[in-house]
Order: sequence, then structure tokens, then C-alpha cells
Amino acid sequence: MKNIASKAPLAEKQPTTLELHNDVRIDNYFWMRLSDEQKLADIKDEQTKKVIGYLEAENTYHDEITASSAPFEEQLFEEMKGRIKEDDSSVPYKDNGYFYSTRFEVGMQYPIYSRQKDNLDAAEQIIFNINEMSKDFDYFQLGGINISNDNKLAVFATDTISRRQYFLRIKNLETGVIYKDIIENTTGGSVWANDNKTFFYTKKDPITLRSEKIYRHVLGTPASEDVEVFHETDETFGTYVTKSKSNKYIIIGSYSTVSTEAQFLDADNPTGTFTMLQARERDLEYSVSHFEGDFYLLTNKDNATNFKLMKTPVSKTGKENWTDVIPHREETLLEDFSIFKEYLVLEERTNGLNKVRIKRWDETADYDLPFTEETYSVGVYSNPDFDTDVIRYSYNSMTTPASVVDFNMRDQSKDVKKEQEVLGGKFNKENYKSKRVWATARDGEKVAISLVYHKDTPLDENTPLLQYAYGSYGYTIPDGFSSTRLSLLDRGFVYALAHIRGSEYLGRNWYEDGKMLNKKNTFTDFIDCSKYLISNNYTSEKHLYAMGGSAGGLLMGAIVNMNPELYNGIIAAVPFVDVVSTMIDDSIPLTTGEYDEWGNPNEKEYYDYIKSYSPYDQVTPKEYPNMLVTTGLHDSQVQYWEPAKWVAKLRELKTDDNLLLLRTNMEAGHGGASGRFDALKETAKDYTFFLALEDKLGVN
Repeated sequence: MKNIASKAPLAEKQPTTLELHNDVRIDNYFWMRLSDEQKLADIKDEQTKKVIGYLEAENTYHDEITASSAPFEEQLFEEMKGRIKEDDSSVPYKDNGYFYSTRFEVGMQYPIYSRQKDNLDAAEQIIFNINEMSKDFDYFQLGGINISNDNKLAVFATDTISRRQYFLRIKNLETGVIYKDIIENTTGGSVWANDNKTFFYTKKDPITLRSEKIYRHVLGTPASEDVEVFHETDETFGTYVTKSKSNKYIIIGSYSTVSTEAQFLDADNPTGTFTMLQARERDLEYSVSHFEGDFYLLTNKDNATNFKLMKTPVSKTGKENWTDVIPHREETLLEDFSIFKEYLVLEERTNGLNKVRIKRWDETADYDLPFTEETYSVGVYSNPDFDTDVIRYSYNSMTTPASVVDFNMRDQSKDVKKEQEVLGGKFNKENYKSKRVWATARDGEKVAISLVYHKDTPLDENTPLLQYAYGSYGYTIPDGFSSTRLSLLDRGFVYALAHIRGSEYLGRNWYEDGKMLNKKNTFTDFIDCSKYLISNNYTSEKHLYAMGGSAGGLLMGAIVNMNPELYNGIIAAVPFVDVVSTMIDDSIPLTTGEYDEWGNPNEKEYYDYIKSYSPYDQVTPKEYPNMLVTTGLHDSQVQYWEPAKWVAKLRELKTDDNLLLLRTNMEAGHGGASGRFDALKETAKDYTFFLALEDKLGVN
């Protein structure tokens, strides 16, 4: 990899004046914004040609700079691919008389979905072969598969652009025929009523992509005659439709960052009227499950910051009727729950670590599943059966590949159904070490850092270390295993996952203290973790790297403005970096629904605070670390122009000769490439960037 600064594209400056609250901002690169129509038009207008030309020039520059490392990048891709069991398959799960599974075939990018009736010795019925369905598209994503109660029909969703605007279609599983009905611009989700001919689905606003309307479709009728059953008119809310595990109720949910609402309908009566469970109130959140004559509610009612479990009779659902099942606890976050005929299963988090708690309804048993590693991740999933003693959960850690376990809640025995295979003949979990350390943030809070590295890696000032974090929306990144990450660990890198504020690692307050007018805690936590790792001799400024994506890309943008001297290299993936302009523009997807995450800049207090950290607005003439920025032309979550404008402004103002690269996937969106091998190629490009900066190309 070499630096050819003179060849770097320089974007044209066209000053646009933006004014709000008597504050004037000059945006020289506002012209880079294209509409969806411009991007998808067969004949490009002049602005489209100019924008696409700039993005392609940046891609060409990226390819020129990285040309010398391309052979290693290919080697790295083959190495990562070589660890994957190409003909892998999932553990089958049983639902309504069929065992469902997905599998991959050697050399194929996409999975095959299949089922077997009654038992695993029955003939396989292929439901969807995504390799066949995707062959005419550069990008292809299968959305939710929803099978009717009589097992004869499947509603499925596809996205061929990567804007997360799914088409819904119907397949007859007995004949294999896909009906001509096509429903456009949906979230991809759908729910069958119990009559096997009616289903409900969610449509998006075509401009903002906000999920806003619930429709009812009847087989044999055109989509134009579908009935709108609910319209979420509050632009700060989205909506969805689901079905209770009991199959008794269709539930319409409305949600914002701080408030939720649910309505329910007997699934045997699809043309009936939905009944309000509890009307929305600001700062009241609840999610719903049904068991016998009650609704069970995971809620923060009564100032239950870390949430609690309550129940209420189906006949009297107002909050005044809610009673505690699992009370609120200051030290434990209740993340989720599952209801079975004889058991209640709770997913909890205490001191950052997952717990799975099993409780019998008759109160004869109440215990936690035992886990012994210092850092790990566990989650309950694929448990559609209601009358069972067995739950399925997944387990992995930073050194332990993922396993799928069936646990018998009655006799507490477990059956490991599958362990992730790491091929290639080199992996041995005993060769890796993992631990958790705690950094002290500048305000005295303790921030956990999960570390993993090869046992032979010396920990000193010359050790390369990649620090990763997200830190928004209350999302907690799990301490999980990655077979691709081994390519860094085997070359002497330490991987550090910083559990900064903005996640819920230490409970709901950990999230609350990292959003809105506390958002800067997310950034300073990350920086303070970096300083801890340097001062404790895990690495040094010359060998410290950082990476984050989406809101984690905002984090990358903030830290390089605040403390660029701490890092030798940064990757900002699909970064949310033009925060002020995006949050002001309510025509952009996600904006209105996120006022309670970032603040509404139409109010001066939030405008000033957001501007004070917005990476694009805070770029100044100074030295920045080596940087790789990635985006997707069709990204619906973070529009491509945010990273493109940011890179252009950095090129204009930075005073160093360090690398600054922009890579735009011209066919994909927020999640990157859709095929499993194409996704690996993108990871190989990212890792090559770090390894080249460390001069470790080809070093094992």
C-alpha cells in the first residue's frame, strides 16, 4: 500500500448556506445529494453524472493506492473462506409439524431453505433456493418467511436494491407456484390470520421509509384492494404487526425511542376491530406476550429503569390492572422473556454478563444456566413449541466458537446440537486468551473492555491493537467469536471491544447516560479506554487502531476530531457523520423517529449540542490518522453522501500526508454485500488496510 496524495480526488466546492437558530453553516459539498430516482434512472442527469463520477474517482483512487496489497487481500479472503464449512447447515427446529432448516452448498453464496414433515428422516422439501432467486441481481436479500397455519402457503419478502424496501409475494408450497400478487414498499414482515387466506403486513412511507401503515390482504384479491387497518400518523413513531406465540392474537405495535403502544385482535376474526391494550404515554415502554387468560408485559412502568415483567387479564388490559410477575431489580437488566406451558424463561444481564433464568410456573424450580467463562454471549432462540421441556440457546465467547444447545428444563441435562466448525487445520481455542478489564472514564465511571489475543502475542507498546465499539440505541455488542478475526489475532493483533455508554452493558442507565445531551460520554468513554490501553502497555499510539460502523462510524468521526493523535488508523464503515443536517431534514429515512436518541436540532439546545460533536461540522485543519471510509450507494440508514462529503472536507482541510480512502459499494446499502463470500471480500479489504499499516502483509 502506498500513498499518492497528489492523485487524490478533490471534490468541487459549491457553497450552500444553511441557517438555523441564527447560526450559519457553509456546506461546500451539499451538491453530492442524489434522490433515489436519480440513482436508479436509466439516463443520468448532469448532477447524477457528477456525483457518480466523484464516487467512482474515489473508488479508482482507493484501488490504485491498495493495488500493491491486492494479492495479499486475495490471500486473506481465501484464508477466511477456508475456515468456513461451505456445505454448512443449521440445526433443524420444529414448528407446527415440520422441521425447518437452512443449508449452504459448496461454492454457493446464498442459503437454501427447506423443511421435512414430522421427522428428520422425511423427504426434504426445498422452500426457497436463494442462489436461483438471486442470479439476475447484484444484490439480493430474502426477508421474513411467514407460513400459513395449514402449512400450504408462504409469504416471503425480497429486496434487490438494498434500500430495505421489500416486495411481498406468496408461494404455494404444495405446487411450488409463486403467485402473481406483488406488494411493494413493505418492511418485509407479515402475519397470517388463522383462516389461512388473510394476512397483515406493514408498508413504508416511500420517501422517509418510516413504517407507517398496516394493511390486510386476502388471497385472490389484488393488492390495490387491500384494506388499511392502521395508520401511524405520529412521525416520531413506527409501526409493525406480529402474532402471539399462542397463535391467538394479531398484535399491532407502535414504537418510538421512549414509548410503545399495542393493539390486539383475535386471529380467528381477521376483519374485526383491534382493541387498544394500553394507550401510549411518553416514557412508558412495554412489549407483549400471551399466555392463557393474560397478557405478559416486559415494561418500565413505575420507574422500572431496568424493566420488569408484569401481567394483566386479556379482559382488562389498562395499566391500572397490571401486576408484577418479576419485580424490578436495580442490579439486573431484564432483556427478554419466553413463555412455555410449564416454564418462564428470562434473559437477564448483570454486571455486563448474560444470564438465562429458568422458572417453573408452579414455583418448584428457579435457577440460572451455568456459564464459567469471564466473557461470553448467550441467547435463547428458535423455540416456537409451547408445550415442551426443552429450550434452545446459542453460546459463544471470544475464544469459543458458537454452539447450539438444547437444554432440558426438567432434568437440567443439555444436548449440544451443533458446534461451529473452524476449518483449515490451524484453530485451537487453547491458543487464545480472553479477559475483561475496566478503564476509568474521566467522570469516574468504570468502562469494561473485553480483550482477545493469541497466547504468544506479547503485550507491550509495539503490539497492534484494534479497538471496536458501537455505543448507541442501547444496543450491546456481544462478546462473541469470529472466525474472520483470527486473521488479525494470528498476526499479532489484540482485539478490544469497549462497552461504552450508549449500550445497555451495565443496564438501562448505561444507555440513558450515552444519548441525547449525554451523547459525548460515548465518545469520551472510547477515548478513555484507548488511553487506558496505552498507559497499561497493551499498545501505543503508533499501533492503536479503531473501527466502528453506522452510529459506530459517528463514534469514529468524533474521536478523530477530538484525539486524532491516539490512533494510527481508523475504519469508519457507513458512518453517520453529518448529524446536524440529517437530523434537521425530516425527509431523510429515520430522522423523525430518532429525535429521542440524538435530540431534535429544531430546538436550539439540541442544535448547539449536536453541532459541537457532529464529525462533518467539526473537521478542522490538523493532522488526522490514516483512514478508510466505506459506504453503499443505496444505503437507506446512512445516506452515502454523508461519508462522501466528510471525506471531501477532510481532503480539503487535513494537514497530514496520511492515507484517506473512500470505498463505495455501488450495488449495496447499509449492510454491505449480500452474498456470504462477497461479504468476506469486504472484510478482507478492511483487515488488509490495518495489516498494511502495520507492515504485516503475509506475516503469520
